[in-house]
Amino acid sequence: MAGSLSNYAENKVLDHVLGTTTFTKPTTYVALYTVAPTDSTAGTEVTGGSYARVAGVFDASVGGASSNTSNIDFTGMPACTVVAVGILDNSTGGNLLVHGTLTANKALDAGDTLRVAAGDLDITID
Repeated sequence: MAGSLSNYAENKVLDHVLGTTTFTKPTTYVALYTVAPTDSTAGTEVTGGSYARVAGVFDASVGGASSNTSNIDFTGMPACTVVAVGILDNSTGGNLLVHGTLTANKALDAGDTLRVAAGDLDITID
């Protein structure tokens, strides 16, 4: 996933790098979307079934890239088509940090599990 930082994250990183203010390391949660978010819009997050955001743990960045260190499992999914992924700083609500569209949309049936295998959620920024 070629990632884009949200406007919120861009401002936090810029302020931190320039010494204006510090940015506290967030706990990250992975979310799925049926309509992709943008830098400034929320998109449409999956709802229904047993869907919930899943805590994500990522490798330290190397060369502007990082990936998940363990499987990320979304269980009991509703019937939907997932088109994008987002990384947020809270399990509900919160701020979108990074977002990107999937290489290929994923159609799911009610009750399916969607697994993002360790190392498969690649996030890069330029």
